[in-house]
Amino acid sequence: MTELPSRRLLLVHAHPDDESINNGATMARYAAEGAHITLVTCTLGERGEVIPPELAHLTGAALGQHRRSELSAAMAGLGVQDFRLLGGAGRYSDSGMMGLPDNDDPACFWQADVDEAAAHLVEVILEVRPQVLVTYDDNGGYGHPDHIQAHRVAMRAAELAAESGWTIPKVYWNRVPRPVVEDAFARLRDDLPGTPFTKAASVDDVPGVVAGERITAAIDGTAHAAAKAAAMRAHATQITVAEPYFVLSNELAQPILTTEYYELVRGERGPGERETDLFAGVEEAS
Repeated sequence: MTELPSRRLLLVHAHPDDESINNGATMARYAAEGAHITLVTCTLGERGEVIPPELAHLTGAALGQHRRSELSAAMAGLGVQDFRLLGGAGRYSDSGMMGLPDNDDPACFWQADVDEAAAHLVEVILEVRPQVLVTYDDNGGYGHPDHIQAHRVAMRAAELAAESGWTIPKVYWNRVPRPVVEDAFARLRDDLPGTPFTKAASVDDVPGVVAGERITAAIDGTAHAAAKAAAMRAHATQITVAEPYFVLSNELAQPILTTEYYELVRGERGPGERETDLFAGVEEAS
Protein backbone atom coordinates (compact mmCIF):
# COMPACT_ATOMS: atom_id res chain seq x y z
CA MET A 1 0.00 0.00 0.00
CA THR A 2 1.34 3.43 -0.93
CA GLU A 3 2.09 5.59 2.10
CA LEU A 4 -0.27 8.52 2.31
CA PRO A 5 0.83 12.10 3.04
CA SER A 6 0.81 13.22 6.68
CA ARG A 7 -2.22 15.50 6.14
CA ARG A 8 -5.42 13.99 4.76
CA LEU A 9 -8.69 15.79 4.08
CA LEU A 10 -12.02 14.12 3.21
CA LEU A 11 -14.92 16.09 1.72
CA VAL A 12 -18.41 14.67 1.24
CA HIS A 13 -20.68 16.41 -1.26
CA ALA A 14 -24.07 15.74 -2.83
CA HIS A 15 -23.53 16.52 -6.54
CA PRO A 16 -20.74 17.44 -8.94
CA ASP A 17 -20.17 21.24 -8.67
CA ASP A 18 -20.99 21.50 -4.94
CA GLU A 19 -17.35 20.86 -4.08
CA SER A 20 -16.00 23.62 -6.30
CA ILE A 21 -18.51 26.25 -5.13
CA ASN A 22 -18.09 25.45 -1.43
CA ASN A 23 -14.50 24.31 -1.10
CA GLY A 24 -12.64 24.90 -4.35
CA ALA A 25 -10.10 27.31 -2.90
CA THR A 26 -9.56 25.14 0.17
CA MET A 27 -9.00 22.03 -1.94
CA ALA A 28 -6.61 23.82 -4.28
CA ARG A 29 -4.63 25.24 -1.39
CA TYR A 30 -4.18 21.96 0.42
CA ALA A 31 -3.48 20.03 -2.77
CA ALA A 32 -0.75 22.56 -3.61
CA GLU A 33 0.69 22.08 -0.11
CA GLY A 34 0.91 18.31 -0.63
CA ALA A 35 -2.02 17.15 1.48
CA HIS A 36 -4.04 14.16 0.32
CA ILE A 37 -7.51 15.32 -0.70
CA THR A 38 -10.31 12.77 -1.05
CA LEU A 39 -13.65 13.89 -2.46
CA VAL A 40 -16.67 11.60 -2.21
CA THR A 41 -19.63 12.71 -4.32
CA CYS A 42 -22.91 11.02 -3.46
CA THR A 43 -24.80 11.36 -6.77
CA LEU A 44 -24.10 12.44 -10.35
CA GLY A 45 -26.75 15.14 -10.28
CA GLU A 46 -28.88 13.52 -12.96
CA ARG A 47 -31.81 15.84 -12.22
CA GLY A 48 -29.90 19.09 -12.38
CA GLU A 49 -31.11 21.92 -14.60
CA VAL A 50 -28.85 22.48 -17.61
CA ILE A 51 -27.84 26.07 -18.44
CA PRO A 52 -26.22 26.03 -21.93
CA PRO A 53 -28.79 25.58 -24.73
CA GLU A 54 -26.36 23.38 -26.65
CA LEU A 55 -26.36 20.91 -23.75
CA ALA A 56 -30.08 21.10 -22.97
CA HIS A 57 -30.63 17.69 -24.57
CA LEU A 58 -28.78 16.06 -21.68
CA THR A 59 -31.10 14.48 -19.14
CA GLY A 60 -31.06 11.57 -16.73
CA ALA A 61 -28.19 9.12 -17.10
CA ALA A 62 -26.68 11.05 -20.02
CA LEU A 63 -26.55 14.20 -17.91
CA GLY A 64 -25.04 12.25 -15.05
CA GLN A 65 -22.24 10.94 -17.24
CA HIS A 66 -21.59 14.41 -18.61
CA ARG A 67 -21.44 15.84 -15.12
CA ARG A 68 -19.00 13.10 -14.17
CA SER A 69 -16.67 14.34 -16.93
CA GLU A 70 -17.15 17.90 -15.65
CA LEU A 71 -16.15 16.72 -12.19
CA SER A 72 -12.99 15.13 -13.58
CA ALA A 73 -12.05 18.39 -15.30
CA ALA A 74 -12.74 20.42 -12.17
CA MET A 75 -10.61 18.13 -10.02
CA ALA A 76 -7.75 18.31 -12.51
CA GLY A 77 -7.87 22.08 -12.20
CA LEU A 78 -7.77 21.92 -8.41
CA GLY A 79 -4.98 19.33 -8.33
CA VAL A 80 -7.15 16.67 -6.68
CA GLN A 81 -6.50 13.11 -7.85
CA ASP A 82 -8.61 11.09 -5.41
CA PHE A 83 -12.29 11.64 -6.16
CA ARG A 84 -14.94 8.96 -5.94
CA LEU A 85 -18.66 8.31 -6.20
CA LEU A 86 -20.30 6.94 -3.07
CA GLY A 87 -20.73 3.20 -3.52
CA GLY A 88 -19.49 3.44 -7.13
CA ALA A 89 -20.96 5.09 -10.20
CA GLY A 90 -24.74 4.90 -10.34
CA ARG A 91 -25.22 3.54 -6.83
CA TYR A 92 -27.34 6.52 -5.79
CA SER A 93 -29.22 8.88 -8.08
CA ASP A 94 -30.11 12.53 -7.69
CA SER A 95 -33.26 13.07 -5.57
CA GLY A 96 -34.38 16.36 -7.11
CA MET A 97 -35.51 19.38 -5.11
CA MET A 98 -37.37 18.89 -1.84
CA GLY A 99 -41.07 18.11 -2.20
CA LEU A 100 -40.97 16.84 -5.78
CA PRO A 101 -42.12 13.33 -6.80
CA ASP A 102 -38.45 12.60 -7.61
CA ASN A 103 -37.89 12.28 -3.86
CA ASP A 104 -39.92 9.05 -3.89
CA ASP A 105 -37.75 7.24 -6.43
CA PRO A 106 -36.45 4.12 -4.62
CA ALA A 107 -33.07 4.54 -6.35
CA CYS A 108 -32.56 8.13 -5.24
CA PHE A 109 -30.14 9.10 -2.50
CA TRP A 110 -32.90 10.53 -0.30
CA GLN A 111 -34.44 7.06 -0.06
CA ALA A 112 -31.16 5.33 0.79
CA ASP A 113 -30.74 3.57 4.11
CA VAL A 114 -28.34 5.82 6.01
CA ASP A 115 -26.34 3.02 7.61
CA GLU A 116 -26.01 1.20 4.29
CA ALA A 117 -24.82 4.34 2.51
CA ALA A 118 -22.53 5.21 5.41
CA ALA A 119 -20.91 1.78 5.16
CA HIS A 120 -19.62 2.69 1.69
CA LEU A 121 -18.09 5.86 3.12
CA VAL A 122 -16.60 3.97 6.06
CA GLU A 123 -14.59 1.91 3.57
CA VAL A 124 -13.07 5.13 2.23
CA ILE A 125 -12.40 6.50 5.71
CA LEU A 126 -10.60 3.35 6.82
CA GLU A 127 -8.54 3.40 3.64
CA VAL A 128 -7.38 7.03 3.68
CA ARG A 129 -7.64 7.75 7.45
CA PRO A 130 -8.48 11.44 7.14
CA GLN A 131 -7.74 13.80 9.99
CA VAL A 132 -10.34 16.28 8.73
CA LEU A 133 -13.86 15.73 7.39
CA VAL A 134 -15.83 18.52 5.71
CA THR A 135 -19.54 18.24 4.93
CA TYR A 136 -22.82 20.16 5.26
CA ASP A 137 -24.86 21.03 8.34
CA ASP A 138 -28.01 19.11 9.25
CA ASN A 139 -30.10 21.17 6.82
CA GLY A 140 -27.67 20.47 4.02
CA GLY A 141 -26.90 24.18 3.85
CA TYR A 142 -30.18 25.02 2.14
CA GLY A 143 -32.60 22.14 2.48
CA HIS A 144 -31.90 20.04 -0.62
CA PRO A 145 -32.66 16.39 0.20
CA ASP A 146 -29.35 15.13 -1.22
CA HIS A 147 -27.41 17.66 0.84
CA ILE A 148 -29.29 16.70 4.00
CA GLN A 149 -28.66 13.03 3.27
CA ALA A 150 -24.97 13.69 2.57
CA HIS A 151 -24.74 15.28 6.02
CA ARG A 152 -26.46 12.30 7.64
CA VAL A 153 -24.29 9.77 5.83
CA ALA A 154 -21.04 11.62 6.52
CA MET A 155 -21.75 12.07 10.22
CA ARG A 156 -22.91 8.47 10.62
CA ALA A 157 -19.87 7.17 8.73
CA ALA A 158 -17.61 9.09 11.10
CA GLU A 159 -19.29 7.30 14.03
CA LEU A 160 -19.05 3.87 12.41
CA ALA A 161 -15.43 4.39 11.37
CA ALA A 162 -14.53 5.25 14.96
CA GLU A 163 -16.06 1.94 16.04
CA SER A 164 -13.92 0.21 13.39
CA GLY A 165 -10.62 1.78 14.37
CA TRP A 166 -10.28 5.27 12.88
CA THR A 167 -11.59 8.32 14.68
CA ILE A 168 -11.53 11.44 12.50
CA PRO A 169 -9.96 14.09 14.76
CA LYS A 170 -11.83 17.09 13.31
CA VAL A 171 -15.21 17.43 11.61
CA TYR A 172 -16.27 20.71 10.01
CA TRP A 173 -19.45 21.99 8.40
CA ASN A 174 -19.41 24.38 5.45
CA ARG A 175 -20.41 27.86 6.57
CA VAL A 176 -20.53 31.46 5.34
CA PRO A 177 -20.43 34.36 7.85
CA ARG A 178 -23.32 36.75 7.30
CA PRO A 179 -21.23 39.95 7.52
CA VAL A 180 -18.83 38.70 4.85
CA VAL A 181 -21.53 37.69 2.39
CA GLU A 182 -23.48 40.91 3.01
CA ASP A 183 -20.37 42.93 2.09
CA ALA A 184 -19.84 40.77 -0.99
CA PHE A 185 -23.40 41.33 -2.17
CA ALA A 186 -23.04 45.07 -1.62
CA ARG A 187 -20.07 45.03 -4.01
CA LEU A 188 -22.05 42.89 -6.44
CA ARG A 189 -24.88 45.42 -6.55
CA ASP A 190 -22.36 48.11 -7.55
CA ASP A 191 -20.62 45.85 -10.07
CA LEU A 192 -23.69 44.22 -11.61
CA PRO A 193 -24.07 46.64 -14.59
CA GLY A 194 -20.57 45.68 -15.73
CA THR A 195 -21.25 41.95 -15.66
CA PRO A 196 -23.09 39.73 -18.16
CA PHE A 197 -25.70 39.09 -15.48
CA THR A 198 -28.90 41.07 -15.05
CA LYS A 199 -30.09 40.21 -11.55
CA ALA A 200 -28.42 39.52 -8.22
CA ALA A 201 -29.26 36.80 -5.75
CA SER A 202 -29.72 37.68 -2.08
CA VAL A 203 -27.88 36.64 1.03
CA ASP A 204 -30.68 34.17 1.77
CA ASP A 205 -29.90 32.35 -1.49
CA VAL A 206 -26.44 31.38 -0.20
CA PRO A 207 -26.25 28.01 1.63
CA GLY A 208 -24.87 27.81 5.14
CA VAL A 209 -25.01 31.49 6.12
CA VAL A 210 -24.68 31.96 9.89
CA ALA A 211 -23.74 34.66 12.35
CA GLY A 212 -20.06 35.50 12.28
CA GLU A 213 -19.41 34.13 15.77
CA ARG A 214 -20.34 30.63 14.58
CA ILE A 215 -17.30 30.55 12.29
CA THR A 216 -14.30 28.73 13.76
CA ALA A 217 -12.03 28.55 10.69
CA ALA A 218 -11.32 30.83 7.75
CA ILE A 219 -9.18 29.35 4.97
CA ASP A 220 -7.60 32.03 2.80
CA GLY A 221 -7.59 30.69 -0.73
CA THR A 222 -6.91 34.01 -2.45
CA ALA A 223 -3.80 32.61 -4.11
CA HIS A 224 -5.97 29.89 -5.64
CA ALA A 225 -8.86 32.10 -6.80
CA ALA A 226 -8.16 31.35 -10.46
CA ALA A 227 -8.15 27.60 -9.81
CA LYS A 228 -11.48 27.80 -8.00
CA ALA A 229 -13.05 29.84 -10.79
CA ALA A 230 -11.71 27.40 -13.39
CA ALA A 231 -13.10 24.43 -11.46
CA MET A 232 -16.50 26.12 -11.27
CA ARG A 233 -16.33 26.92 -14.98
CA ALA A 234 -15.66 23.23 -15.69
CA HIS A 235 -19.16 22.50 -14.36
CA ALA A 236 -20.62 24.23 -17.39
CA THR A 237 -24.00 22.52 -17.28
CA GLN A 238 -24.63 24.06 -13.86
CA ILE A 239 -22.59 27.25 -13.53
CA THR A 240 -21.79 30.33 -15.60
CA VAL A 241 -18.73 32.20 -14.34
CA ALA A 242 -17.77 35.82 -14.87
CA GLU A 243 -15.14 36.40 -12.20
CA PRO A 244 -15.55 37.33 -9.43
CA TYR A 245 -19.22 36.36 -9.83
CA PHE A 246 -21.26 33.39 -11.04
CA VAL A 247 -24.82 32.28 -11.66
CA LEU A 248 -26.62 28.97 -11.37
CA SER A 249 -29.64 28.00 -13.47
CA ASN A 250 -31.75 30.64 -11.67
CA GLU A 251 -29.60 33.30 -13.42
CA LEU A 252 -29.11 35.21 -10.16
CA ALA A 253 -25.58 36.46 -9.66
CA GLN A 254 -23.58 35.53 -6.57
CA PRO A 255 -20.03 36.33 -5.46
CA ILE A 256 -17.29 33.72 -5.72
CA LEU A 257 -15.79 33.50 -2.23
CA THR A 258 -12.07 32.75 -2.20
CA THR A 259 -11.80 32.73 1.57
CA GLU A 260 -13.87 29.75 2.67
CA TYR A 261 -15.36 29.34 6.11
CA TYR A 262 -16.09 26.46 8.43
CA GLU A 263 -17.60 25.56 11.78
CA LEU A 264 -15.82 22.92 13.84
CA VAL A 265 -18.43 20.53 15.24
CA ARG A 266 -16.21 17.69 16.48
CA GLY A 267 -12.65 17.82 17.70
CA GLU A 268 -10.28 20.21 19.40
CA ARG A 269 -10.13 23.77 18.13
CA GLY A 270 -6.74 25.19 17.25
CA PRO A 271 -5.33 28.36 18.82
CA GLY A 272 -6.61 31.84 18.01
CA GLU A 273 -10.00 33.40 17.51
CA ARG A 274 -10.37 31.62 14.17
CA GLU A 275 -8.29 28.78 12.83
CA THR A 276 -6.46 29.47 9.60
CA ASP A 277 -5.62 25.80 9.04
CA LEU A 278 -8.12 22.94 9.18
CA PHE A 279 -5.30 20.66 10.34
CA ALA A 280 -4.36 22.82 13.33
CA GLY A 281 -3.46 20.51 16.20
CA VAL A 282 -3.57 17.27 14.20
CA GLU A 283 -0.75 17.53 11.67
CA GLU A 284 1.27 14.90 13.47
CA ALA A 285 -1.59 12.40 13.65
CA SER A 286 -0.75 8.96 12.28
